[in-house]
Amino acid sequence: MLTDIQTCGASINLQASSWEQKILHRTQALPAERKWRRLERDAGAATEDISISRWTDARDAVRHAEATTPADRYFIAIALKSTRLKLTRGRQIIFDGVMPTGTLYVSAPSKHLSAQFHTPCDFLHFHVSPDYFPSRQLAARLPGVEGLNDLVVLRDPFVEQLAKALTEHGDTTDEEFAQCIGQTLAMHLARLEFPRTKVNALPKWRLRRVEEYVDAHFERCISLSDLAKVAGLSRMHFAAQFRAATGYRPREYLLHQRIAHAKSLLSRTETPLAEVALTVGFCTQAHFSTVFKRITGETPARWRCASKDALPSVEGIPQRADIVRRQPELCSLGEAA
Repeated sequence: MLTDIQTCGASINLQASSWEQKILHRTQALPAERKWRRLERDAGAATEDISISRWTDARDAVRHAEATTPADRYFIAIALKSTRLKLTRGRQIIFDGVMPTGTLYVSAPSKHLSAQFHTPCDFLHFHVSPDYFPSRQLAARLPGVEGLNDLVVLRDPFVEQLAKALTEHGDTTDEEFAQCIGQTLAMHLARLEFPRTKVNALPKWRLRRVEEYVDAHFERCISLSDLAKVAGLSRMHFAAQFRAATGYRPREYLLHQRIAHAKSLLSRTETPLAEVALTVGFCTQAHFSTVFKRITGETPARWRCASKDALPSVEGIPQRADIVRRQPELCSLGEAA
């Protein structure tokens, strides 16, 4: 027969075991997908109105994947890092280009989609009940559009903040908190206001010319007029089409490319910060540090220290070994775009 102490101990152990199981269940709100958009479900488990998973692929080779959205779900993807990919349905191209961090993509129920990934990627995937998106309201706000199907919103700041809040503790997070984030995302999406006039994205051949020009002259003073001339468009049309294609204003894109090249210098050399600033096109170290911290979240000095043990990849631009020191008079920032 168990003593009172033994009985009490057994009860405590049982309670602790139940508590641990509950905690374990609550920290598996972001399961990793083994295959693209394939959400693993436990046999007999209740179906949630919103299920969340994460798709990460670090390979740098071209990969293909395809999936069909379930009949009782909308599919929502948020890009956690910038990646280059192509989305197609049959012969129809849904998206082809770079999806910046914070990009939102939505697919309606029962829709088949094929993807071609060209760079490493990291996505949050939300599988949401149609009850969150009343069809009549969508039809009123999106005339001529089939509900929320094939909607791409480049660099939505609010969506990017929701994703950061959900992933700040890695792939383990509180399940109730994850559900709250999912519901907030669905409400945000259902209330988005979309422009009545669609702006066509900059054609790929024009975009390629602009990217090559920026990569060759990023350290110089580049104005909006310069980029528009390279693309063969007026300033107004170029700025709108460039943002539709990349999610960036021309000036934002230029700053990101300069910071990307600065990362390469900081990680590969011991070049002083002031010289790095001049080399990548900033007139002062103070301005360089301000922009660097705004884009990366860290100062150049701290980023350099953190990168010494692991050489980071620079997204979106080819690695160059021929970066040389530039003269200060070439480094002023271009005309605001």
